[in-house]
Amino acid sequence: MNRLPIEKRAQVIGLLVEGMSMRAVSRIVGCSINTVTKLLEEVGFACNMYQSEHLRNLKSKRVQCDEIWAFCYSKEKNVAPADKGVLGHGDVWTWTAIDADSKLIVSYLVGKRDAEYANIFMTDVAGRLANRVQLTTDGHAPYFYAVEGAFGADIDYAMLVKHYGVPSTPEQRRYSPAQLIATEQRPINGAPDAKHISTSFVERQNLTMRMGMRRFTRLTNGFSKKVENLEHAVSLHFMHYNFARIHKTLRVTPAMEAGLTDHVWSLEEIAELAQ
Repeated sequence: MNRLPIEKRAQVIGLLVEGMSMRAVSRIVGCSINTVTKLLEEVGFACNMYQSEHLRNLKSKRVQCDEIWAFCYSKEKNVAPADKGVLGHGDVWTWTAIDADSKLIVSYLVGKRDAEYANIFMTDVAGRLANRVQLTTDGHAPYFYAVEGAFGADIDYAMLVKHYGVPSTPEQRRYSPAQLIATEQRPINGAPDAKHISTSFVERQNLTMRMGMRRFTRLTNGFSKKVENLEHAVSLHFMHYNFARIHKTLRVTPAMEAGLTDHVWSLEEIAELAQ
């Protein structure tokens, strides 16, 4: 394969992180879908390696965690019996942890929404932090033991449990979020500050993911057919979000706010990671 010029590679990356589908990118840029796929694989892998190495010793004070749903290959109800329970067939969840102050994505993981992946995720989060933090998660049960196993007693941890009403019609149940009735703060460990028991920032980040990655768009055929490509897309998205996208409130990128870099990364710099 002839390698695209750096300008073309930057253009492809720019279109992908703005939520355009891969085939639309290939038509606009004027290259084959295989070239776009290969570039996503190379750059996505490089972005994952770079962030795994450099998002370390973070001096965060408040961290929020959540999971966002997507599906791969087919909807869960359509998965063949032989593929039931196999990652990459049906429901896939992306676990995310965000620094509430710098808005940096501290850690992310694509996998299942079970205790095994909760343990892997929280262990990775703990390994990236330099000091004791206040952590907030939703009421997902696997967090309880995963946080204890990763942090022990060295954390101020609380769950924010949300209670929802029952939708009145099947249409409302399918297309509209249920009405939020009440929220409950549950301190679990340490002395979490009640004013900062919140998952608002990480939930807003979930919306950014749905807007920035075609694979997360609901009710379309843009979903991932291979879980590996979903992982590459997530890595590229967070690389761009952390290092190249100026946060509207901070007026700098999250990585600059966290002291990880001194400038706004260009798309060309991200593309060159794959070199």
